Amino acid sequence: MPKFAAMVVGMMLMSSAAAALPSAVVLERAVPLKGISMPELRKMDRARHAKTAVVNFSVGGGFVPFVKRLYYTSVRLGNPPKMYTFTIDTGSSIPWVACNGCTGCSQNLYNPDSSSTSSRISCSDHRCKVSEQSGSGFCRTQSGLCGYDLKYGDQTRVSGYYVSDTMYFNTITGNQSSANSSASVVFGCINSQSNFLETDGLLGFGQDPLSIISQLNSQGVSPKSFSHCLKGSEDGGGTLVLGKIVAPGLVYTPLVPSQSLYTLNLERIAVNGQKVPIDSSVFTTSDSQGTVVDSGTTLAYLVDGAHGPLVSAIIAASSSSVRYMDAEWNGKGGGCFLSSNRIDLLYPTVTLYFKGGAAMTAKPSQYLVRQGTNGNDTWWCIGWQSSDDLQGMQGITILGDIVLHDKLIVYDLGKGQLGWTDYNCSSLNMMSKVDVSSTSTYHSGGMIAIGVAAIWLGSLLL
Repeated sequence: MPKFAAMVVGMMLMSSAAAALPSAVVLERAVPLKGISMPELRKMDRARHAKTAVVNFSVGGGFVPFVKRLYYTSVRLGNPPKMYTFTIDTGSSIPWVACNGCTGCSQNLYNPDSSSTSSRISCSDHRCKVSEQSGSGFCRTQSGLCGYDLKYGDQTRVSGYYVSDTMYFNTITGNQSSANSSASVVFGCINSQSNFLETDGLLGFGQDPLSIISQLNSQGVSPKSFSHCLKGSEDGGGTLVLGKIVAPGLVYTPLVPSQSLYTLNLERIAVNGQKVPIDSSVFTTSDSQGTVVDSGTTLAYLVDGAHGPLVSAIIAASSSSVRYMDAEWNGKGGGCFLSSNRIDLLYPTVTLYFKGGAAMTAKPSQYLVRQGTNGNDTWWCIGWQSSDDLQGMQGITILGDIVLHDKLIVYDLGKGQLGWTDYNCSSLNMMSKVDVSSTSTYHSGGMIAIGVAAIWLGSLLL
């Protein structure tokens, strides 16, 4: 498979108060880990996963976006183009934006009547049939328009109708020249939402036919894959590329088929190379069990049968100079440690093994969260919590942002696999070059040669 030099999609974290956005894609992280207590982080995650059927939930649904979001972006939409902010969510698929006259929405509203390239989706349109299959669409018999109605895990509801309009991209080709391009996308035009979302809409990066990645792929604008690299600093940030970044050391494991979420087969866990005694049946994927990768979850959550043994193994393998305390503020996380900041020398490495032998390594910074100081030492709490802390999620293991940072993660939907390798994500910026894999089958009417160009979504903010 050939490799092409391409400019990185710059999901570079900036202050949310930044007024002017560069033409390149910029990602913002809404919630830095610095200064946030463990109870508050758990509260955010509980809100995200409230009452959600995680492994086998309905296609049209998704995790809860109506809490403080980790990652968001800005995208130009319509003609003349106007900038809107969107939550980036790998836990849902159906894109939508708040529209003119929306009740309970943001002030920056999209008006399809003000865009010369917009069109309402009729009941007879095949895309309405697709939305009906996803559980989000229905025919409004009185108007003949394709309606939109979606309920999330916390019972929040958004409703309106489906619209098609132009979304704009900036692309950087192999010779580093910039070009403007666009694609017509279908999304929900929301005129009612029962809970406030801080952004103007949502871009779902799930696996269903109406997700943003699936729509762009069906038009030849993008491969059926995307990659991200999240910075390990407490302020967050990172990089997103539509396409597969090629890097040394990438390993892959199959995605569990017929799942809307990115579900993997976790088989065992080791601490400093020693297998942790865990009954492998707790990782079996079923309607009520499974291991999910979700960058929108702040911490990580392990099933109870795995969490207790893992915490015990971490404590046993930590340096004798470390002081351990079963801290009440860490809830069911397993306690906290008091030590110096040289955590890589004091705490063990955790390794997760997945189907096919793919190993994901977690350094201490990928399972410990800084929670304050005591003299010259620092309190470090275990950020891998028990899934018992999440209502209705007791059988689910969730690998959240804490595990995924400083890793290049590749979502290869075409081959049904997810890959990763350790990477210093802070070293990537908007001027970095990366290799993006391609096949000759991806073209966009000469507009973009996928693999030669990394696509920058308007101004993505992670």
